[in-house]
Amino acid sequence: MDTTKVRPYLFILLVFAIPLLLIPVIKMAKNDSQLLQEPPAQTQKDTLRGDYAIIIHGGAGNFTADDLSEAEKLAYKKALFEALESGKSMLSSGKEAVYVVENVINMLEDDSLFNAGKGAVLTHEGHAELDASIMRGQDRNAGAVAGVRTIRNPISAARMVMDSSVHVLLSGRGAEAFSRTVGLKQVDNSYFITEKSQKRLKVSVDKHGTVGCAVLDTHGNLAAGTSTGGMNNKRYGRIGDSPIIGAGTWADNQTCAISATGWGEYFIRLGVAHEISALMRYKEVSLEGAAHEVINKQLEQLGGYGGIIGVDAFGNVSAVFNTTGMYRAYYDAQGKQEIKMFLD
Repeated sequence: MDTTKVRPYLFILLVFAIPLLLIPVIKMAKNDSQLLQEPPAQTQKDTLRGDYAIIIHGGAGNFTADDLSEAEKLAYKKALFEALESGKSMLSSGKEAVYVVENVINMLEDDSLFNAGKGAVLTHEGHAELDASIMRGQDRNAGAVAGVRTIRNPISAARMVMDSSVHVLLSGRGAEAFSRTVGLKQVDNSYFITEKSQKRLKVSVDKHGTVGCAVLDTHGNLAAGTSTGGMNNKRYGRIGDSPIIGAGTWADNQTCAISATGWGEYFIRLGVAHEISALMRYKEVSLEGAAHEVINKQLEQLGGYGGIIGVDAFGNVSAVFNTTGMYRAYYDAQGKQEIKMFLD
């Protein structure tokens, strides 16, 4: 047999056959690549569709049951209960996490019991200067405002910074001007000032309370927000952790959503909210374990105090603080609900 005549045919056969043999391999490689690129948490969240969780706080501090009258205790419980029920209603109807966070915090800002919005503590000069931030877990987009005096609901301004600007943090008069361009309600600074806040300023009562909310919605997305009047009798335009993404607020669908309350300078130095998320992401620590590590070890070692609320991608909630009290309420993905104020 003349092999010189066969060789050209063998060459042509190989040219056409080899690509056909490689097709299954290419498809397998493509599929493997897609699986590797898919975030692990996404497949976990698929099992959560239909479940939701929400946790809120109204500030942490060194107060006990003896420091509050029965009427005050009932007032705080009522306010927390109403905010919680409103959030649950929105979540059960399919509202998105960031929408729920904003609207729940709106309720707390409008309640003069808390140090956020109406009833906020005052600066050394007698003004209310407000801070707020919000973050969305699916894309880690965020918005914040600091040192504002005329925006009725600062958390809504933070939401608009996130959704309607290329920025993350706006401050002072610039933030107020922006809020007017997007149609947010403006008020005179006197709207925020109450008899209670004026008394606090006169006796220099220090208060580091804030309000906050963290949510897992029925779509498997996380969000968190924080709003505050800051530190009583503050000077020189002081800004704490509440409008600082990574310190006072954080949300990442792969780990958790966090809102913090406490002595802001220490929360900024530690990057408390992000530190908890980082421990969960890189060391595979639970939300509860990470929160205890940061609040009860790292924060205490620096001399700071306060606490956090959080919810993870599975609807587990956590409220960890190193003070004697923190106003808080939650509903988790297992259907458990509680409203608490002290260390009980």
